[in-house]
Amino acid sequence: RPGSPPQLLGGRLWGLGTPWEEWWCRDIAGFGVCGFREVSAALPQSCGGDPGRTPPAVQSSARGMGALLAAPHAEALAGQVEDGDQGFGMRVDRSNPLAPGGRRGGTMNPDYESVFIFNNDFPALLPDTPVAVEEDGPLFRSHTVRGRSRVMCFHPYGDLTLALMTAEEVHKVVDAWADETETLGREYQWVQVFENRGAMMGCSNPHPHCQIWASDFVPNIPAKKDASQRRYYERYGSVLLVDYAREEKKKQVRVVDESDHWICVVPYWAMWPYEIMMLPKRHVLRLPDLSEKERRDLAVILKRVLTRYDNLFEISMPYSMGWHGAPFPNPDESDEDWSHWQLHAVYYPPLLRSATVKKFMVGYEMMAEAQRDLTPEMAAARLREQNATEHFRPRDPPITLGVAAATDTPLDQGGSSSASSDD
Repeated sequence: RPGSPPQLLGGRLWGLGTPWEEWWCRDIAGFGVCGFREVSAALPQSCGGDPGRTPPAVQSSARGMGALLAAPHAEALAGQVEDGDQGFGMRVDRSNPLAPGGRRGGTMNPDYESVFIFNNDFPALLPDTPVAVEEDGPLFRSHTVRGRSRVMCFHPYGDLTLALMTAEEVHKVVDAWADETETLGREYQWVQVFENRGAMMGCSNPHPHCQIWASDFVPNIPAKKDASQRRYYERYGSVLLVDYAREEKKKQVRVVDESDHWICVVPYWAMWPYEIMMLPKRHVLRLPDLSEKERRDLAVILKRVLTRYDNLFEISMPYSMGWHGAPFPNPDESDEDWSHWQLHAVYYPPLLRSATVKKFMVGYEMMAEAQRDLTPEMAAARLREQNATEHFRPRDPPITLGVAAATDTPLDQGGSSSASSDD
């Protein structure tokens, strides 16, 4: 009832989905970037208790990570318009340093036919950095770190993406993610699989690829997730993201797609307009722990979800994505327990209203808190409406040959650029 206090059961909203849901200030229940929705305040006075009036904003708080302001009622200005490039490369282009036969500096790629992995030519992390610690009073402290930077090409064709690859081809990518994570995890505590897709996200090469960085430390964002999941586990005795996936499955309002072993949602705490999270339904710590059935199922739902993404604005949806799983054991701490972790992937696409209008995290977002232009429920509904099986672009359009392939230019006379550490 307007003006009456919210009803909570164990930190969860009672009566979720009622017409009054959107009129309350929202709060994520104290677990960093992850948690349950609960109601934390009464109707805004500016609404006058009238459900027919639009509230000025709905605020979501992720305690420990700051707050999130959702203002779907706000009228957006025209804003900057991008060029609308669909983001697909050329199928055969031997001048591309990531293509089969392409040259990276003094190295020539093999004529690979599936997944191809190599060490980054300009790595951000090095395995042989000399150990050193510098301290200059209480305000300045630094120490060296060690790691590896790897590049993974998904497919020999430069005009494909995961959405346009077959499920079997995507399955090979999933296996490679797991294998690289397991191999690097024997030596390093953190292994980060990530993909920057599209020029909007700083990727200068459209050839389908991702990167894998391994480090001897746990970076800031996964460290915050570790603390959030650990606190929840200590308080409730269960795994936060396992519980969360179960609750989202019941409610359905933010579910984008679901399979036998996976669920994909727009998280309640999402900052980017069409942000999604991919979660296994059972408790899984890391990518290598996935069963064969779960890997094959992941390939299918990934292809479905990314097809929905592309069909939304009929563009190869730009995004940054990454996998987060439990850190690997630290050799100096043999009694570490990571059972509070749950494996998950996150996708952060910048597009807001069309293929040429993107969301900028600037101004208020940088100086105060993140602000959403549509609710997670609205975003999930729009993604559900998209075709998940038929891509707007055919997999095999007329082949366009690259310069080197079309003119028979010797490879050592061109294409000398190398893979960038930022792509």
